[in-house]
Amino acid sequence: MAPDTVSAGDGPDTSLKRTLTLPYVVFYGLGVTVGAGIYVLIGEVIGRAGEFAPLSFLIAGFVMLFPAACYAELTGRLPFAAAEAHFAEAGFNSKTLFLIVGLAVASVGIVSSAAIAHGAVGYLIQVIDLPPTVLLVGVVCLTGLVAGFGVRESIGLAGLLTLIEVTGLIAIIAGAAFSDADFAGQAVKMVPPSFSSVIWFGIISSSLLAFFAFIGFEDIPSIAEETVNPQKTLSRGIFITLVLSLALYVLVALASLASVPAAEIAATEAPLALVFRETTGLSPLTITLIAIVATVNGIIVQILMAARILYGLGRRGALPTVLARVHARTRAPVVATALVTIIVLILALLFPITRLAEWTSAITLSIFITVCAALIRIKRRGAEAPAGTFIIPVWVPYCGIIACAALLISGLLAG
Repeated sequence: MAPDTVSAGDGPDTSLKRTLTLPYVVFYGLGVTVGAGIYVLIGEVIGRAGEFAPLSFLIAGFVMLFPAACYAELTGRLPFAAAEAHFAEAGFNSKTLFLIVGLAVASVGIVSSAAIAHGAVGYLIQVIDLPPTVLLVGVVCLTGLVAGFGVRESIGLAGLLTLIEVTGLIAIIAGAAFSDADFAGQAVKMVPPSFSSVIWFGIISSSLLAFFAFIGFEDIPSIAEETVNPQKTLSRGIFITLVLSLALYVLVALASLASVPAAEIAATEAPLALVFRETTGLSPLTITLIAIVATVNGIIVQILMAARILYGLGRRGALPTVLARVHARTRAPVVATALVTIIVLILALLFPITRLAEWTSAITLSIFITVCAALIRIKRRGAEAPAGTFIIPVWVPYCGIIACAALLISGLLAG
């Protein structure tokens, strides 16, 4: 065994350090949420839904609200890495389901990282004259290396990058406001004038894609074992992340449509660069650089999440215990991180961003349905929660199952 790693069976050396407070948790949540979904896929969402695109984001955010509440309670009850797998096992008392859900959650991080990598290359190629494949390999390998450092260092860097990417979105919103864009008028237009099947076909189809932009809050429980006072900190981090993301997305969609014709936004590979130029009059290079930061940041935090899921499964013996090895100095799961990085690279080289984004959304909705069902079973048994846990009414997980299933089925049919 290498001297700088320890195995899962070496006692306390395999434990993770509790160093993360609420700001770090929110930075992590925003970092994994705000990225390719808005910087790259907003053009595709607008292409499908047109002026109703802000409504697509609202629908996706509304669906997210119910599983978010379930996660807020469950992460207080079971603050472990590989959180969803623990949730499913606790609810259904099934070790097989523990492994299936754990692998599904890790798959979300891996597949979404591959999707975001495409977004990063789409912006990078505008400023770096290298073949797309070379840029893709470089982006994935470098972000995997960063994710291999200690979690506090990685999330600290992710927090800085998150501030930059959120600033870019705020600049677009502010630019539209100062250019007298009609936000109110555009908000009115996002409400469909009828129940036309053609209109709602586009809205629902784009809602599944818009859903990808919100994926992230469910990754917050993956850092539970590295969080101070997880019962309170994680639930607050989940809701703050969801609310801030929803506000940013809706406002950016409104600003974009109020400033640039929908057809032009849908036709470009760098939609927010176009909107930024039109609303601020500045060079699109500025927002291009910010978009690069946003997408690279998204890859880092998704790899962080997926690696910690595999670490948790390895520590439980559900996967080979070599995945539970942590670096002796950084306390990071280096073997799991290396494996995740390799798989991300393979997927990114084989599949396009839209396909990867739709797969990510579908897998995530399936996981949400399972998690909501697990909470229902836990509540039925009357299991006592630790002090400080956020408790929700029993009807909330039922609504979560219905909402997630409806979006999943209708989105796949519309797509």
